[in-house]
Amino acid sequence: MFPLKKYSSIAIFLFLLFSCQSEIDEENNNSQGTITTVSPLATYLQRVAMVTTVQDNMIDGSSYCTIKLPYTVTVNNQQIAVNTTADYQKVLDNINASNYDDDIVRIDFPVTMVYYNYIEKVIPDQADFDSLIDYWNLYPDLLSKINGLNINYPITINIYNSINQIASSQSIVSDQAFFNFIKNLNESQYISLQYPITIADYNGQTKSISNNLEFENAIKYAIDYCPENNLVTLDFAATITNGAWDLSYFCDGTVKTSNYSHYTFIFKTDKAVVATKAGVSEYGQWESSVQNGVREFKISFSTGALSKLNFNWKLFEFNNSQIRFRDTGTTTNYLYFQKK
Repeated sequence: MFPLKKYSSIAIFLFLLFSCQSEIDEENNNSQGTITTVSPLATYLQRVAMVTTVQDNMIDGSSYCTIKLPYTVTVNNQQIAVNTTADYQKVLDNINASNYDDDIVRIDFPVTMVYYNYIEKVIPDQADFDSLIDYWNLYPDLLSKINGLNINYPITINIYNSINQIASSQSIVSDQAFFNFIKNLNESQYISLQYPITIADYNGQTKSISNNLEFENAIKYAIDYCPENNLVTLDFAATITNGAWDLSYFCDGTVKTSNYSHYTFIFKTDKAVVATKAGVSEYGQWESSVQNGVREFKISFSTGALSKLNFNWKLFEFNNSQIRFRDTGTTTNYLYFQKK
C-alpha cells in the first residue's frame, strides 16, 4: 500500500509552488522557481534583510555594525542625544558646521553594538570599541547589506522538506525574521515566495514583484543606483586583472560549480585568460564593455568544460574579492569568481 500522507505532502507543495509562480516566470523558464540555501537569490534576499548599518557611519565608521539607540555623543564640545534616526542629521550638521574644528565624535560608553546579522554586544569603553572596528576593517570586501530596497511585510514562504517530505508555509513579518529564516535553511529544504510581494525602492516608490526574476532585478537596481551601496568606487578592469581567481559558483540551469573547483583563473591585461588545473593550463580570451549603462563580459574557451562558460554575461556586482555575473537568456545563469 502506498503511503498516502507522503504523496499528499508532495502534491500540496507542488500546488503551492507552481500556483504562486506567474505566467511571466514560466515563459522565461526561470530556473529559480524554487529557492535553496545555495541559490543566488537566497543570498541576495538575506542581504536585503540585514540590519541597516550605514546611517551612523559618521559616528562608528563601520558599515558592518551600528550603535543601538538611544545613546549620546559629543562633537566639537557639544553633547548630542541620539534618540532616533533623525538625530544622525544633528551629528552631521555639527561636523559640517565649521572647517576649523577637529570633528572628533566621542561616544558616551557603554553602548550596545548591533552587527549586520542582528547579533548584539555591549561595548563598555573606547578600547573595546576600537578593537571591534579594527576587526571589521580586516574584512573590507565582505558582501554587506543591500540598501535601498524595503520589503512590505508580512510575506508568505512555502516550504518543502525533501527528507521528511512535508510541505508547509510560514509567515515572515520582519527583516530580522526573514534574515534568520534564510540563515537557518538547510540543504533538504526547498522554498518558494508567495507572490505578489510589494517593495519600496530607495526613492520611496512602491513596486509589486511578481516572480523571482523581477525580485532579483529589483535587487540589481538597488545595488547599482542606491548611493549607500556605492560608497567605494572601483575600476572593473583593474580589479579582474589583479591576482588569481577561483570559480566559486556556476549555474547554467543546474549548479555545476564542482566541475571547476580545482581551476585557477588569471585574467591578463592583454585580454587573455589562463585557467590552470593540476599544473595544466588552458588559454582563452576575455573582453568587457559598457553597453547602455550595463557592463557586459564575455569569456571564450574553445573546448572542454571551460567552453561551457562562454555566455554573454552581465555584471551583477563586484568588489576586490568577489565578481558576480548573470545571464538572463532562456534560463537564468550565474558565474561567480572569488579572489584566491
